Amino acid sequence: MSKIYGYCRISKKTQSIERQQRNILTMYPNAIIINEVFTGTKIEGRKELNKLLKKLKESDTVVFDSVSRMSRDAESGFKLYKELFEKGVNLIFLKEGYINTIVYKEQLSSHHNIKVEDKDLNDTIMQGIREYLLRLAEKQIQIAFQQSEKEVMDLRQRTKEGIETARRNGKQIGQIQGTTLVTKKSIQAKGQIRKHCRDFGGSLNDSETMKLAGVSRNSYYKYKKQLEQELVDETSV
Repeated sequence: MSKIYGYCRISKKTQSIERQQRNILTMYPNAIIINEVFTGTKIEGRKELNKLLKKLKESDTVVFDSVSRMSRDAESGFKLYKELFEKGVNLIFLKEGYINTIVYKEQLSSHHNIKVEDKDLNDTIMQGIREYLLRLAEKQIQIAFQQSEKEVMDLRQRTKEGIETARRNGKQIGQIQGTTLVTKKSIQAKGQIRKHCRDFGGSLNDSETMKLAGVSRNSYYKYKKQLEQELVDETSV
């Protein structure tokens, strides 16, 4: 019987993996979640991913929240993609559905009606079509990686520019010595905001979430900004 796995990866233990888990389980409630903490762009060294790869069988499915969770290196990412594609494993990327393996399988199926009497020639034609479609897949995967990396770089640049603007305006940047910014109340409030606010996949608007979290307007938007930055960090290598 085929199985559905959801692979979630973060770069460090201080990051939250819940967003990836939630996104996958929302679409595939029966997915077996595999969690990994690994820093780096390569596939080598990922113990949990390699364990998963060894037990994958034909018709099994692996779901990723985004292509960057599989690999940020286009070359090794496509190599793994092709190996699993050839093995008959289904790959699903929630944020880049246009490179799901089903897209290319459907395209291959649509060419099955191409038949010539010479079997060797027919096999050569089909192999050519297969290689052509996989080349398209490689290009699309590279574009997906490049776009993912560009978004992170743009966010980092905007954050850097915002900090510089704040400094020039005389605002305090970072923690003031002798103060404690992280409290039990702030942790609980941020947990409520991340779980229930629409901007993070919840069902409540700002006013409703603010009331539920029991914080002031200034604290609410401060925590919300911090959460947005944490999400940016989760997408980084």
